[in-house]
Amino acid sequence: MIGKLKGIVDEIREEELILDVNGVGYVVSASARTLRALPAVGQAATLHVETQVREDAIRLFGFLTAAERDWFRLLQSVQGVGAKVALGILGALSGEALSAAIGHQDKAMMARAPGVGPKLAARLVLELKDRAPALGVADLGGAIAAEPGSKLPKEAQDAVLALVSLGYARPQASLAVAKGVAALGAQAQTAALIRLGLKELAQ
Repeated sequence: MIGKLKGIVDEIREEELILDVNGVGYVVSASARTLRALPAVGQAATLHVETQVREDAIRLFGFLTAAERDWFRLLQSVQGVGAKVALGILGALSGEALSAAIGHQDKAMMARAPGVGPKLAARLVLELKDRAPALGVADLGGAIAAEPGSKLPKEAQDAVLALVSLGYARPQASLAVAKGVAALGAQAQTAALIRLGLKELAQ
């Protein structure tokens, strides 16, 4: 399985690119957001890759960050979401916007993505509400190095628990604290994160 590719951008198409790795051109599907953010043709690029093997084909999906790849995997865990729809969602919404939509159960925001109707939008925000915040942290300014399976620092976890004990839902509390960590840094203390989290939740 291919997990990462480093090479030269050879061609950028509407829904994919060709990455030249030591003379071998890999066709890699990507979201519109990723394609817009790629270096120019002829420049070096590194892509985090998701490999999908089917009976009739092997497809590569490329992402500029591991967090975006995590979102791609997570979105497809919802019934009715395949690779094409997942890429459409990632092209329309950033990781932070996805976390916000799921945390606030904002079906209208989710439905902005191509291929996502009202019913699918409702299913996405409902089924992902307890799983999405940890991934969303990765896009909030880079304060936390969010590789797959990484967790909030202990101080931030304690802040989330404090907010939950005050009656806030865990997804909203997690998102508010993640924004606090992005603002204050990974070494932020629990008390400061609680204060910022309350301020964020009060908006």
